[in-house]
Amino acid sequence: MKHMLASTCLLAGLVGLAMPGLAMADCGTVTLTVHNVQSAEVLTFVDKFILENGYGCTVETVPGDTVPTTTSMVEKGDPDVSSETWVDLLPEVVPRGIKEGKIVFAAKALPDGGVQGWWIPKYLADAHPDIKTVDDALKHPELFPDPEDSSKGVIFNGAQGWGATVVTAQLFKAYKASEKGFNLLDPGSAAGLDGAIAKAYERKEGFISYYWAPTALLGKYEMVMLGAAVPHDAAEWKRCITSLECPDPKVNSWPVDNVYTVLTKKFADSASPEVREYFNKRGWSNATVGKLMAWQTENQAAGEEGAKHFLEENKDLWTKWVPAAVAEKVEAAL
Repeated sequence: MKHMLASTCLLAGLVGLAMPGLAMADCGTVTLTVHNVQSAEVLTFVDKFILENGYGCTVETVPGDTVPTTTSMVEKGDPDVSSETWVDLLPEVVPRGIKEGKIVFAAKALPDGGVQGWWIPKYLADAHPDIKTVDDALKHPELFPDPEDSSKGVIFNGAQGWGATVVTAQLFKAYKASEKGFNLLDPGSAAGLDGAIAKAYERKEGFISYYWAPTALLGKYEMVMLGAAVPHDAAEWKRCITSLECPDPKVNSWPVDNVYTVLTKKFADSASPEVREYFNKRGWSNATVGKLMAWQTENQAAGEEGAKHFLEENKDLWTKWVPAAVAEKVEAAL
């Protein structure tokens, strides 16, 4: 009887020791894409840390970018997950992948969407609460003095080669901004644009600038995007706003890009319900990721360091994405 009892206890102990391993096996291996974009990179490493330490997954990371990664997911079924995908930039690949059952959307990685437009410093917006739209701002060139000609207002354009730079030039014409006393400043490069914004912001000067969110720069320098008096017109945007050769652009609103976490259908079908639920709940605001990227930039921190910093400093946010038991494991790993 004692021998049988000892054997039973030993078997129970072995099963108990094996349970963590079994939990890990349930999740299996997950392949995440590390995009060459700061916001996408740090989100991928947040996913990696939570999946490994909270769900017991084996996580592999592969380098990628929006177009080649999404195309590979549709055509080859690999990698499993693209944590941040600007799906509107892929108007042919993504709809085809959804229709053919090759990929599925999880939660919006950025519920606010990818935002582009013309921005003014928050300190100026606070001082002039009547300025809410582009039309409002263009009535006051004196509030946005051109550093090279203070008798004119200034709008900072994007870098050479950007599609948004063409859009800004066309909207500048559509708003007849030149006739309203404004110059369009060409910064030459992305660094030039960031430098112009930083210099003016540090001096508390007024300016209007093209920019987008989420970005480290908007995480560091708080700015307010100007609205437009008309809704976005996709047909007009395509007809004229995106082409410098078009002579008669009309005023238009910038579109808000949809930014989702994308899974291969194969992974979505094989992943555990708990992991699928995580991807269906996880997402953060532009302000949150902007501040995180600003911290990364100031501290020269890579994606993995940024992810740990986020998890340490934002428990109130990420614990809403996971069950309490998973949150405890993640906290213990931190």
